[in-house]
Formats: sequence, structure tokens, C-alpha cells
Amino acid sequence: MIDSKLQTLRVLRTHGTVTAAALALHLTPSTVSHQLKQLAHETGLRLLEPNGRRVRLTAAAELLLEHADVMYAQWERAKVDLAALDAGQLGSLRMCGLASTLSAFIAPAAKRLREANPGVRLHLAAVESDEAFRMLESGDADIAVINPIDTTPPPSDTRFEQHFLVEDVEDLLVPADHPFAERESVALAEAADEEWISTPNCVDQEQLFLSATAAAGFSPDIAHRADASFSASGLVCTGFGITLYSRLVSIPTGHAVVRVPIHGSPVPTRRLFTAVRRGSTEQPAIARGLAAIREEVARIYP
Repeated sequence: MIDSKLQTLRVLRTHGTVTAAALALHLTPSTVSHQLKQLAHETGLRLLEPNGRRVRLTAAAELLLEHADVMYAQWERAKVDLAALDAGQLGSLRMCGLASTLSAFIAPAAKRLREANPGVRLHLAAVESDEAFRMLESGDADIAVINPIDTTPPPSDTRFEQHFLVEDVEDLLVPADHPFAERESVALAEAADEEWISTPNCVDQEQLFLSATAAAGFSPDIAHRADASFSASGLVCTGFGITLYSRLVSIPTGHAVVRVPIHGSPVPTRRLFTAVRRGSTEQPAIARGLAAIREEVARIYP
């Protein structure tokens, strides 16, 4: 097994402080500091230097981590061979993703996996894309469904493999008695004078909302803020405004609202990807999980 001290240094690179790295690794700050001192002693190199309240990796540490990333990718491939002995019928699989994707297709995919492989323990979590990558790196997740945003690792990041999954189109969600409710579709610019409901806790959704309305030529009048799609729909159905609503998300029972497709440009769309640790895709449980997710998505978007 690869030295855990290298993993500690890798996580510190991401988080910038000993305290944050310790939290991500489920260790105490003193344990993280001790491991980093041990690693510096073993290599005979200075690995860290102060940078305000954070620490900065030295050139030696960066070079060491370039080799560590290769070693960890190879370690993931070694686990493929080890897992093949068990044919993926035991162990655990941790999947996470945006709340809308968890309910729409991650949970149904997990249900099918559990029925086919009852010996595999499944763990699911609804998280934002930034947190999903942190969970992958720390080992708290094996598969993530993410929407790339400015603060998430780029596809070229050597720690992860990211593959396009689906384009998730957004509609307008309006009250059942709204004039738009009778329309087959509307241009987003036609809603410039409406009162809007935003979901600032859903970072990717909020970024999409603001960028789409800006591209349509207006700054939205955000009258109310909801914490999730369900509460946003509740505000819409009681006449407090309109919102963008993912086609992956079901309309709650009893909400008198109507989805109205958006035509023209822009049509707000999220590009969803799967993400795993680089080198792990052929591990039987992870391969089955990815396949099950793609099968569920194909059922929603045939």
C-alpha cells in the first residue's frame, strides 16, 4: 500500500491548511503535522513554507507529488486486479452527486445494483460538485455525478477521470394560471419582467440561472430564495414568482405548476459528467455503478 504520508501531502495541496486537510482525512491536525514532518525527514527535503495563514508547497513537494499522482493512479489499477479476485460481489460502493441527480437516476441505479449484488454495501450522498471531488479524493466516494463549474477540477486534472453523461435541459416553472402556462414554449427574454425564485444553495443551478438570464439580456428580479427544487416549486405554485426547473426533477404532488420549455437562445442546460479517481474505472463495483447510472440516464433521455 502506498505511504499514507504522501496522501496527506496530496490532500494538503488541495486544502491549503493543516486543519482543513485533517478534516478531509478524518485525522487530527497534530497527526497531519506529524506525518508531514516525517515525510520531510524521510526525503531530506523542505516540503512546506508559510504563506499567511496557509502553507505553500515547495518546488520539491510539487515534484514529489507529480510522482505521487502517478503512483496513486497505478495503485488504483492494482486494486482493479485485486478486486477482480472477488468479482465485485463483496465490498462497498459509494456514490454521490447533485441532489437532482441523486433522486433522478443515482438512487434508482443503486437499487438495481443492490438487487443484483446483495453483498455490496451501497452508500449515497447528495452534495454539490466541489464537495463531490473532495469526497473522491479522500475516498469517501467512488463515483460522483457533477456539473463542472469554475471552482471544480478541470478534465485535465491527473487525479480524476471525467466523462460526459447527459445534457440536462431546464424549463420555466410557472403557476398553473400564469399566461405562459398556455404556451408551447417561450423565449427566456420574455420573462425579463417576471419576479424570480432562485436557489442559491444549489451552486451549479444558481450559476446557470444567472449566466442564462445575462445571456438573454436581463438581470433577474430575484424576489425570493429557496433552498431546494421542492421549496422553489412550492413558492411558484403559491404565486410568488417563476423559476428555472431541471427536467430531471419531478414536480411535487399537489403543486399547481406548469413546465414551459424554453426556445431560442439561450436554452439553459447543465452538462452533467461522471467523475471517478483516475485508474479506478475497471474496478468491478465501480464499472457496474457507472454502467447502471448510464442505463438509468438512457431511460430518462432515450
